[in-house]
Amino acid sequence: MVTIRLTRRGARNQPFYHVVVTDSRKRQGGASLEQVGFFNPIARRGEPKLRLDLPRIEYWLSHGAQQSDRVRSLVKSYRKQAAAA
Repeated sequence: MVTIRLTRRGARNQPFYHVVVTDSRKRQGGASLEQVGFFNPIARRGEPKLRLDLPRIEYWLSHGAQQSDRVRSLVKSYRKQAAAA
């Protein structure tokens, strides 16, 4: 099964996450099919906190991919943010 989930990158005490499409049987930091965005929970002023490629996420969802709970909430908040802008 294909999953859209977060993969942690960044240094210790400075988390940075890539939103990736991957096979659910692969380990978290393993090879992914495609990177569709990023999430920076400790973004400083002027830095983007979240960026997603919504058309690609919709493409993968239409082909049967499942989202993790955290990615589902990030996509929902990103859509609200995009609608407000």
